Amino acid sequence: RPTFTCGGVVSGESGFIGSEGFPGVYPPNSKCTWKITVPEGKVVVLSFRYLDLESDNLCRYDFVDIYNGHANGQRIGRFCGTVKPGALVSNSNKMLVQMTSDANTAGSGFIAKFSAAEPHERGDQYCGGRLEKPSGSFQTPNWPERDYPAGVTCSWHIVAPKNQLIELKFEKFDVERDNYCRYDYVAVFNGGEINDAKRIGKYCGDSPPAPILSERNELLIQFLSDLSLTADGFIGHYKFRPKKLPTTTVPPTTTTVPATSTVKPTAALCQQKCKRSGTLESNYCSSNFVITGTVITTITRAGSLHATISIINVYKEGNLAIQQAGKSMSAKIIVVCKQCPLIRRGLNYIIMGQVEDDGRGKVFPSSFVMSFKTKNSKILNALKNKTC
Repeated sequence: RPTFTCGGVVSGESGFIGSEGFPGVYPPNSKCTWKITVPEGKVVVLSFRYLDLESDNLCRYDFVDIYNGHANGQRIGRFCGTVKPGALVSNSNKMLVQMTSDANTAGSGFIAKFSAAEPHERGDQYCGGRLEKPSGSFQTPNWPERDYPAGVTCSWHIVAPKNQLIELKFEKFDVERDNYCRYDYVAVFNGGEINDAKRIGKYCGDSPPAPILSERNELLIQFLSDLSLTADGFIGHYKFRPKKLPTTTVPPTTTTVPATSTVKPTAALCQQKCKRSGTLESNYCSSNFVITGTVITTITRAGSLHATISIINVYKEGNLAIQQAGKSMSAKIIVVCKQCPLIRRGLNYIIMGQVEDDGRGKVFPSSFVMSFKTKNSKILNALKNKTC
């Protein structure tokens, strides 16, 4: 059995690298770097045979980073815990592996095999790049004629002007399914680099991710496929949208219940039957705001339900006050009659309503509220593009 030391320089057609002292417990407070080089004209394929590092959702404590090249290369991924990723493929004949440990919990570390493979030979396998137009699309290589190729790493860096955000939607999506998205996946990050603390999500399978809104003016989309199964791939669209600016305009008047802070849950109002009328289309224009989101907190006060909604998407903003903390956006709404419409914590809804003077959403028994399903997005997007 070979003796593994802290880092090193390795080269050749294939070989193994492992954490210091493997299979014994790796030492604390260390940073070890391996520089791998395979013959010129080939690419590096790294396959983990064993992985056991301190587990953390964001891999903040003990982790292995994989980079393209030997210096200042794009990070391909960060891994910890015991779930092995699929094969990782560099875009050149050089790869850098770096393992970092903190002062506390440790495990047995890792062992991985590197080998040389042929690079992509056809131009249609190229993907990624910098996107700066106000709107555009991106897709996997070979889309839509055939499956994406194996062994691809793509990064799209979308950059909007400083005062704008980026809205991202996947139209079609089919990436090799795995419970942990270990093999082929799409990851989306706030900012211009792969940073797990800023990762919005990691996606695979055949259900398109929910629409995404950036925290600031940059998004990074990474697609990675290993050397085994492939699938149809995906096409995504993005567009720039202005940040919410404070406004002094008067909320638009509507023919529904007026949006003032004086409305209380009176007996007459709350005796209405709790049954929504009309459709998405017929209620859209008469509502001050239209959002989709998850109910994250609820509290009953004076017969009304005060709720905080974690926003999935905004279709009509009006004067609704939207708060932003990190990568999440939220809004506060009041269900005037707490039982009607009935909303439950942890579930997703389409919510249409009026807006109070202080920017809180107000939902009446006559307001249109329904469970949100991904298929509803198409109708809402069409309504968003129509003029009321």
